[in-house]
Amino acid sequence: MAYLILVRHGVSEWNKLGKWTGQTDVSLAEEGFEEARRAGDAIKDIKIDSVHVSTLKRAHETFQEIKTVLGRGDIEPKRHAALNERSYGVHTGKNKWEVKKEIGDEEFQKIRRSWDHPVQGGETMKDVYNRIVPYYTDHILPELVAGKNVLVVAHGNSLRALVKYLENMSNEGVSTLEFGTGEVFCYETDDKGNITGKTIRAANAEKLKV
Repeated sequence: MAYLILVRHGVSEWNKLGKWTGQTDVSLAEEGFEEARRAGDAIKDIKIDSVHVSTLKRAHETFQEIKTVLGRGDIEPKRHAALNERSYGVHTGKNKWEVKKEIGDEEFQKIRRSWDHPVQGGETMKDVYNRIVPYYTDHILPELVAGKNVLVVAHGNSLRALVKYLENMSNEGVSTLEFGTGEVFCYETDDKGNITGKTIRAANAEKLKV
């Protein structure tokens, strides 16, 4: 058995402001560092063998806090843009709640949560799925099959897309999935990399707000 551990970065400065961050490279807020440390505490019982992190600062800051909590200065992460957050195109940097007032709830939910609703200059969830799943099957799955415990630190939408694949969710199902900042999805896998169990650690009661 091996563990696959998915951690969403801690709350960022733009999360706190209600902005669509996407691939803008912002830092964690102070509360985000605290969430990252809590995530580290939640996985102290698991020896991490391999780490994969997006190229964005907030994910790396989260990993550094986890690394410190675990006392694992020896771990160096593999960085890849396939794990990056979804691009929101023309909506990047806008306050999402102000946009909601302007365009109405139906269109807002399509932009925020639909599977393949186009966003000018940006990505759909389907686009994110199509870049993160090949990365998972090519780079992470072989490590799990080899019996390694793998930590992935990434973003709300990239992790939601990966969870859709791992749990064989429908397009509608993933649209309602919430993955809070600092939360930990911990999967147990068998010797073929199949999911055999799941727990959520460091649960975030505030997740619906970000």
